[in-house]
Amino acid sequence: MKLQIVPAVTGVTWVGLGLRTFVRQPLGMGSLFFGFVILISLPSIIPVAGFLIALTLVPAGTVGVMAGAERAQAGKFPAPSLLFAAWRQGSAQTRSMLLLGVLYAAAIVAAIAASALVDGGQFAQLYLGRTELTQELASDPAFRSAMWVTLLLYLPISLAFWHAPALVHWYAVPPLKSIFFSVIAVLRNAGAFLLYGALWLTLSVTAGVLVLFLAALTGSPALLAVGFFPMGLLVAAMFFTSIWFTFRDSFLAEPQDPAPPT
Repeated sequence: MKLQIVPAVTGVTWVGLGLRTFVRQPLGMGSLFFGFVILISLPSIIPVAGFLIALTLVPAGTVGVMAGAERAQAGKFPAPSLLFAAWRQGSAQTRSMLLLGVLYAAAIVAAIAASALVDGGQFAQLYLGRTELTQELASDPAFRSAMWVTLLLYLPISLAFWHAPALVHWYAVPPLKSIFFSVIAVLRNAGAFLLYGALWLTLSVTAGVLVLFLAALTGSPALLAVGFFPMGLLVAAMFFTSIWFTFRDSFLAEPQDPAPPT
């Protein structure tokens, strides 16, 4: 495995590939992403432990969507069973993926716990779905500060775990090393990732504005409630499809690397 340095404009290419690949296989990639959402949502019905289980499953679920994107980009149908690709590489790989999931869950919990020190746990309660967002809560300076603290802490977590699941799955890299290599790869290709993130943010905002425009055009406030959720899922599915390409172009396989999973 060799790190590749790509030009900043590659960030645009990643977004374009994600969009085109999803459009090429909308049913397959849509089903995979929907399955991923269900995978990390179902455990949440279990009090406390369910939230931790859901976080632990995120890396493996992400690999499933990436495997689907790899297959779709090759012109093949991404079967829903690919969602469980991360668990089919033997016991050693399974343990590595589980450990990576535990590390990811611990990092997220630490970020949420840090926010509780700022506002007494108001943002944490909202994040866990135990309270609803009200105008009074949103206007609370402590709540807003806690939200920003969580966001700022999530950025390095995202950087650390961006490539880590794929490195564990495709190159059998140990979990801690995969986190280290992920940080290095993202930082070395910072220009491409900044442009990539900016474009996805722009597309997300544009999609939201489109829903607002259609609601205003039709004079139907209900369209906001009905339209925002599926539009958000669509953009998120396209975004997750594009993650595979950020990994594919950041690392180059070498002869001594493990054979990639089928």
